[in-house]
Amino acid sequence: MTKFLRDEYPRPQFIRDQWLSLNGEWEFEFDDQNVGEQKRWYAADAGYSFSRKIQVPFCFQSKLSGIGDPAFHDTVWYRRTLTIPDGYAGKRLLLHFGAVDYEARVWVNGSLVAVHEGGHTPFTADITDAINGTDNLLVVKATDYSKDVSLPRGKQYWEEHSTGIFYTRTTGIWQSVWLEPVGPLSIRRLRMTPDIDHNEIALEAFFDGMDCSEKDVRLQVTVSFAGSVVADDVFSVRHSVESRRICLHDFNDHSAGRWWSPERPNLYDLELKLLVDGQEADRATSYFGMRKVSIEGGVLMLNNRPYTMRLVLDQGYFPDGLLTAPQDGDLRKDVELTKAMGFNGARKHQKIEDPRYLYWADKLGLLVWSEMANAFQFTESYVARMTKEWLEAVEYNYNHPCIAVWVPLNESWGVVDIATDKAQQQHALAMYHMTKSLDQTRPVISNDGWEMVNTDLIAIHDYEWRREVLAERYSSSDHALSARPGNRFILVPGFSYQNQPILVTEFGGISFKKSEWEGWGYSGASTEEDFVKRLKDVVEPLVQSPVVQGFCYTQLTDVEQEINGLLTYDRVPKAPLETIRAIVEGNR
Repeated sequence: MTKFLRDEYPRPQFIRDQWLSLNGEWEFEFDDQNVGEQKRWYAADAGYSFSRKIQVPFCFQSKLSGIGDPAFHDTVWYRRTLTIPDGYAGKRLLLHFGAVDYEARVWVNGSLVAVHEGGHTPFTADITDAINGTDNLLVVKATDYSKDVSLPRGKQYWEEHSTGIFYTRTTGIWQSVWLEPVGPLSIRRLRMTPDIDHNEIALEAFFDGMDCSEKDVRLQVTVSFAGSVVADDVFSVRHSVESRRICLHDFNDHSAGRWWSPERPNLYDLELKLLVDGQEADRATSYFGMRKVSIEGGVLMLNNRPYTMRLVLDQGYFPDGLLTAPQDGDLRKDVELTKAMGFNGARKHQKIEDPRYLYWADKLGLLVWSEMANAFQFTESYVARMTKEWLEAVEYNYNHPCIAVWVPLNESWGVVDIATDKAQQQHALAMYHMTKSLDQTRPVISNDGWEMVNTDLIAIHDYEWRREVLAERYSSSDHALSARPGNRFILVPGFSYQNQPILVTEFGGISFKKSEWEGWGYSGASTEEDFVKRLKDVVEPLVQSPVVQGFCYTQLTDVEQEINGLLTYDRVPKAPLETIRAIVEGNR
């Protein structure tokens, strides 16, 4: 089997030149009796030899890990030697994990350096004090809870073999691991908010090490577009968080400006230099897009103009890597194929996506609806887990211009009794308001599909396949809101329609076997000609509807037992791309 090494820079929204990828071969062990920590497998003197090898960042259930075992192994261990490059001497060493499902405990030379809960969000450990010389022992214990349905898990099935709408589980490390050296004073992160109405970018910079600094600290910011500097600024840093608004003194009109959109994915480059007593202490580069998503008078807008969102539902699964793309190019290819079929956006379903996918969506121009991986049972522990992880996801992905909408809940997953249970209604309201408290620049959907409480968009799931039924159902807002396509109320009783834009955010799901995969869909096509006709029958009524302002077709690819993709699981189109594009864009 060809080994795939994910060696691209893992955090494209905040780049430093000096870094070390820790992807590749690690020692690996199942710990089905959960005895490893008691027996000190994390220590060099434990005397325990791991029996397997694994290719990080691929989970052991995937083929690309080199193991490919779908059985339940809820506790697993990773080990490798961490060799510190000579150029890192005198620096603080930050160990980054893109995602570890679900709980992670990390040791360096026997010292516990990190504990993290949440299977879809990144975390960082400062391991400086645990380092001992050049070669060091790095050990990770990952614990999953495969059968716990109160766990935010998305599409990962709680049975051994996937079935229906659920897929193979992911346990342990599934995004990149890497090391980064920084100085005593450094830029921890950056929050960027575009304001196209005033042609300004608002910057909020967060710093580490300021609590012990009595020196002159300044941040130098340089903004460029297409290689030319358009703005620069230098300001004093006196606190661990500093804010600044920078006016972009460049030409930017409504028709030919530099705003970001799927049609014109214009990006500004940003260079940050942290200066201490005039000497460079840290440097990082980033980028941003000037764009605005808003709702005016019941109309969904992009950059102050009405905009129809033509989305495709994208599960983000790969045949050999599961949640992890084999290579960075595969993520780019998915964006390119999505756009080639006439879609201007993707709803990333039940998955906090790899930052590299979001980078390609930023760069190539694709709107993204960012959706949390949901649980299936409402409990106190679920609420705590869900809230914490969603907060981390919103914070981490805030800067991506491609992200247009936040979706914390889908189809009442985790809140199955929301129609009648006041506690579950309050939870959905809390997720909605909490998200908006963190981000006032993007719409938030309280419960995508049905049974919505307060929500910025009415997002309806409707797998009706008869053209005439869809045409009648979406002939008016009253008809759309009174229908119950999932045998559920669109709005929870007691919550009224407030003139929000109406979108059909799941529909279609036409199955068509175009490969050796066997599976199912919501309606079936027998030939390519039949498939194209059925696709037109479900898309055209929504394109022609006087009230539908956008849609999301299910789905981009076949996934495991589902064969309702526009592409096969290995990304082969089931009809010519230009044919699909003409239907999606309403030109056929």
